[in-house]
Amino acid sequence: MNRIEEHPILPIPDDRHQVKFLFNGKEYFGFEGEPVSSALIANDIKEFAIHKREDVSQGLFCANGQCSHCTLIIDGYPLKSCVTPLQDGMDIRTLIHLPDLPPDDHPLEHFEKREYKCDILVIGAGPSGLTATIELAKMGFHVILVDDKDVLGGKLVLQTHKFFGSIKDCYAGTRGIDIATILDNEVYSMANVRIFKNATIAGIFKDQKAGVFLKNNCYALIGFDGLIVSSGAREKSLIFNGNDLPGVYGAGAFQTLVNRDLVKSSKKVFILGSGNVGLIAAYHALQAGIEVLGICDILDKVSGYKVHADKIKRMGVPIYLRHTVISASGNGKIEKMTIAEVDDNFQPLLETAKTFNTDTLLIAVGLSPVDEFYKLAKKFGFKVIKAGDASEIAEASSAMFGGRIAGLEMANLLGKKVKIKASLRQKAEILKSKPGEIFQPSPVVLDENYQPVIKCDEEIPCNPCTSVCPVNAIKLKNNRGNILDIPEYLGGCTGCTICVAICPGLAITLAKRINAHHAEVIIPYEYIPKFAIGDKVPVSDQNGNYLEDAEVQKIRFNKKFHTYLITVKSSLKNGAKITGIIIQKKEKTRPLPQASFEYLPDNGVVCRCEMVRVKEIVEYIEEHKIRDVNQLKQIRVGMGSCGGKTCSTLLPQVFKKAGVEWKDVTEGTKRPLCVEIPMYAIINEESE
Repeated sequence: MNRIEEHPILPIPDDRHQVKFLFNGKEYFGFEGEPVSSALIANDIKEFAIHKREDVSQGLFCANGQCSHCTLIIDGYPLKSCVTPLQDGMDIRTLIHLPDLPPDDHPLEHFEKREYKCDILVIGAGPSGLTATIELAKMGFHVILVDDKDVLGGKLVLQTHKFFGSIKDCYAGTRGIDIATILDNEVYSMANVRIFKNATIAGIFKDQKAGVFLKNNCYALIGFDGLIVSSGAREKSLIFNGNDLPGVYGAGAFQTLVNRDLVKSSKKVFILGSGNVGLIAAYHALQAGIEVLGICDILDKVSGYKVHADKIKRMGVPIYLRHTVISASGNGKIEKMTIAEVDDNFQPLLETAKTFNTDTLLIAVGLSPVDEFYKLAKKFGFKVIKAGDASEIAEASSAMFGGRIAGLEMANLLGKKVKIKASLRQKAEILKSKPGEIFQPSPVVLDENYQPVIKCDEEIPCNPCTSVCPVNAIKLKNNRGNILDIPEYLGGCTGCTICVAICPGLAITLAKRINAHHAEVIIPYEYIPKFAIGDKVPVSDQNGNYLEDAEVQKIRFNKKFHTYLITVKSSLKNGAKITGIIIQKKEKTRPLPQASFEYLPDNGVVCRCEMVRVKEIVEYIEEHKIRDVNQLKQIRVGMGSCGGKTCSTLLPQVFKKAGVEWKDVTEGTKRPLCVEIPMYAIINEESE
């Protein structure tokens, strides 16, 4: 079983009920209530379906219920396995081509029309949806909050790392999973908030009502005066040969498997994209005991926070800049993938190709706002505001502020005169700032007293180290006059280690000289120590370069920040350089001696649901002079179960390949319902 048995941050529950199920007639075991897809992947089953075009294999892709690639025949019905809870005795089978319609000849027994009413409907209970709901509830509004998960918090519940930002304003230094609990408790304490979990808003209608699919079982309408769309973002895909193989999926799906379902979904993973999402995914993989072969990005610099990248490099993960993926291959699932350097026009240099053996390829190349309901509500003239990633892609700390502002703006729209402080908007802007200038570190000379050695040299919004120091030994340099300034040590450290334990980037150590030849260094460590006092551990500098093997002196655990503090004895010359402990050896990440790939850019899949490839679309655009995405439905583009959610972000580059500028193209019409709803649910033949 591919289960995570131990984790440095997440507790492993011991009360899960094990059940039996059948997959293609063979008996397996899983945990009752977990998604069927997670139970299968835990049993090393990744191929879920065989597509009717070309008989290609399909598997999990989004783990979010938005696409259909994980559809299986479950007890005779085609169901999305990522949102179908596992039950004892389930008969699960591979979906081969199109499913047969099950017989349904029983008479309609009853019909129950369900309706609810509220002042404000909030779609999505991520960080922005929760803070918007809290602000509105404090002002006395009746709010209905709808989320498609069984736990509130959105992506917060998948984040085991400590957050950047401000301690005072957005819980900086606190892990995402703990922030979710804080906000969850607050919103549940409010009597004027009604919460629908495991519920999906399926449509917005002209009579100012929303259709909601409750618990994948029944349908209701919600009337509202105001609407806040905080439905987050969906991950973008990439076009390359083999991009449709099982084992190629978004970083969010990976985090869901690993951090929510505690499934060790991979043995070896490679990550495309060096933004914060990709960097954090590498961190989560290492914590779960999964080898990370590398991260590549087509740009010439890391696009996420430098402290995140430094942290990953110190763990032993190489980052390949100016590289792109050119192919993935395997029999029924990914087994190999190949990257290559790119030239100044971002075209791959095939002679530089590097091939890796891997069973998972994560796509972390950006996000697209899920704002379709906002646009529709605007069109209908409703009072509507969008917040969080649905408004602008940024960090969760920014989303929390954006949610608060959205709540106050909605109150104004509904006639309650509320003043929004300029400082609130200013803080929101700062928190969504892109990384700024990088400064050269100041030289550090160790003496007999501990001092913090700070390896945080890029301007990002973060201040936990300055906020928690009991003697104010650390302050922010006054270049910008806000939390984008980098920290510096002023002197007077007492050696309390709080700054080391709280730093989200693991970018602070404490170090001192113990004699003429040796230093003592306290290092933050967020993995389960596999070493003991007296052992030698490989230590690295800020950029992941091996320095020496240092002797472990102490192993302490800070319960408040859930971080190990490892004291090591090193040479004096390296004492101020040591920043981390290497947990992954170089030989684990080396590519194969000989590159092995088939570079067929026209063979990449654009529409995964209908298996339509680049060449077919380009030829159709050229032949018929297509200037309207809707015309591509003739060749099934966007006609699959995901409703065009995945392929729509890829079409601009396909049109460009066909010689058509995207600005000259009419975008496709969205479907009236965003998810599939069975007829029995719409007429409510079965109870909740």
